[in-house]
Amino acid sequence: MPGYLALPSVSRGSVSFSLWVQKACPLPGPVIQNPHQLVALSAVPPGQSMEVTVPTTLNVLNGTNARLPCTFNSCYTVNHKQFSLNWTYQGCSNCSEEMFLQFRMKIINLKLERFGDRVEFSGNPSKYDASVTLKNVHLEDQGIYNCYIMNPPDRHRGHGKISLQVLMEEPPERDSTVAVIVGASVGGFLAVVILVLMVVKCVRRKKEQKLSTDDLKTEEEGKTDGEGNADDGTK
Repeated sequence: MPGYLALPSVSRGSVSFSLWVQKACPLPGPVIQNPHQLVALSAVPPGQSMEVTVPTTLNVLNGTNARLPCTFNSCYTVNHKQFSLNWTYQGCSNCSEEMFLQFRMKIINLKLERFGDRVEFSGNPSKYDASVTLKNVHLEDQGIYNCYIMNPPDRHRGHGKISLQVLMEEPPERDSTVAVIVGASVGGFLAVVILVLMVVKCVRRKKEQKLSTDDLKTEEEGKTDGEGNADDGTK
């Protein structure tokens, strides 16, 4: 039985039977490589292997192409005769869903009036990738995109939700000049402070050495004077 492990046979009188347990075998599928994107995983009951990975929010510039990533993990190899995929669109979280693309043994583009011919399947189910590309993004395309995946014998359907935000202009680049100037200033100040501390330490050390030398000379002179007085007294 695929996806399960057989335990040793158990005997009860003249009856023997085997126990089957589902094995935990998360198959590594594609993952999102951008570390700055937040990732949402589909919630599935414990013991189930289906897991869908999508970015929770996707910012796209108006008029450009947007790839809506949707990848999944499964214990089972994808069988195109059983695998199913649905992509839906929602104008808001409480709005009804409109299906615009599905997979039933092949890709079926429903060509909603909203999208026309601008939707293209850009994934590969055999590689656990169910992504789509939306061409020439319009401001009206902003909303929620749902990716539903079913890969039997997995019994639970995976679900990923993407919030697409359409930008009218590129966000301004951060000017790093100020940061560089501040960093250089702080670094220079710290270097000066360290240099001053080293100079002060050296000066103190020299003074301590000089004081030690003077004390040693004073002690030697005192001993010499004491010996001279003793000789005079003997005479």
